[in-house]
Amino acid sequence: MTLFDPRHSVSAAAAPAPAAAPAVGPAAALPPLPTLGAPGRRQTGSTASLVLLIVGIIVLAFVFLAVLGYLVLGLGPVAVVICAIIALVPLSVVITAVTVIDRWEPEPRPALWFAFLWGAAASVAIALIVDLGVQVIVATASDGQATTSDLWSSVIQAPVVEEGAKAAGVLLLVIIFRRQFDGPVDGLVYGATVAAGFAFTENILYFGQSLIESGGVGLGFTFVLRGIMSPFAHVMFTACTGVALGFAVRQRHWFAAVAVFLLGLLLAMGLHALWNGSTFLVEGLDGFFLLYFVVQVPLFVLAVVFVVLLRRSERRLTHARLSEYAAAGWFSPAEVEMLSTGAGRRAARRWARTLPGNGEPAMRAFTRDATRLAFVRQRMLSGRASTAPRHDEAALLESLLADRLALAGAAGGHPLT
Repeated sequence: MTLFDPRHSVSAAAAPAPAAAPAVGPAAALPPLPTLGAPGRRQTGSTASLVLLIVGIIVLAFVFLAVLGYLVLGLGPVAVVICAIIALVPLSVVITAVTVIDRWEPEPRPALWFAFLWGAAASVAIALIVDLGVQVIVATASDGQATTSDLWSSVIQAPVVEEGAKAAGVLLLVIIFRRQFDGPVDGLVYGATVAAGFAFTENILYFGQSLIESGGVGLGFTFVLRGIMSPFAHVMFTACTGVALGFAVRQRHWFAAVAVFLLGLLLAMGLHALWNGSTFLVEGLDGFFLLYFVVQVPLFVLAVVFVVLLRRSERRLTHARLSEYAAAGWFSPAEVEMLSTGAGRRAARRWARTLPGNGEPAMRAFTRDATRLAFVRQRMLSGRASTAPRHDEAALLESLLADRLALAGAAGGHPLT
């Protein structure tokens, strides 16, 4: 059963041609849906995850208000407002990049809000509390005669505490969204979003300190260093943890998963320590810029290449899994090509926009459900979980039937029966 005529190849220049009306038939004409139990279990799990996320978002919102209160007490309300507006600039750049990465199989919006607030609130609060605790311990042990050194704080304490706190947020999302967490790209998106939130709050703090200590010149200099030269620094660190968790969930044995996760976390801490420690290795601005272009820029380029390779692997996975459904009659070869290539999806959206009514929303739903189906199939093949992916598969196949009927109705003016 096909939605589009398989004789037409899908390209960026040619929109997919709709098939004749009988091509989209009733569910009985398609391969039977798996009889795998009541779908109520799937809905219960999804509802529970959503409730947990909403509660978490509410709690994190209050924590964020507490962190803002701390910043206002230290910097003053005017400085916080000014610096928060300026901090939105690098944040918007990072969020745009994360959105582009996440376009293939978008993550749930509530999960992304949880990730952002965890980074902006919980991770910052944990870092501040640990820093205060360490200072109290050192002062008590030395009768108030000693404090922690800048080297210790920057190269050891900050990387370990901050990356550990950010990793906890990504790990929570893996636990809550275990069935929707499909691999390294999902981990990258969540890790980058947590890091974006952390960097946003940290930028307000650093911008405010520079503004108070050195005025507009100091603020401008700090903005160049943090907002222009290194907006993706924290993203690159925590993305290591997120990607590692994405590979970890694909492991069949728990000890292998733990080992992969710890390796990613150690890499995140190491890169963070290298970034912070670079200021202690060179003298003056000339030395800093030399180290920046010799070490940090190549690392960033490697990270970009790695992200591109991960995105390509998502497309290959989508093509491979949907081809299996095509062999069973759920898709035509042309549809598989359309759904597993960027050019094909763009052409499909252009075609859907020419339809009356809800053609474009129906095409978005069809693409989204087909992509999720491919990743559910991958989870089934990898042996993750037990019956949950099969319940998800049945529900997605039903959704695809509804999407086809909606598209056929938009194309023909009425739904087919």
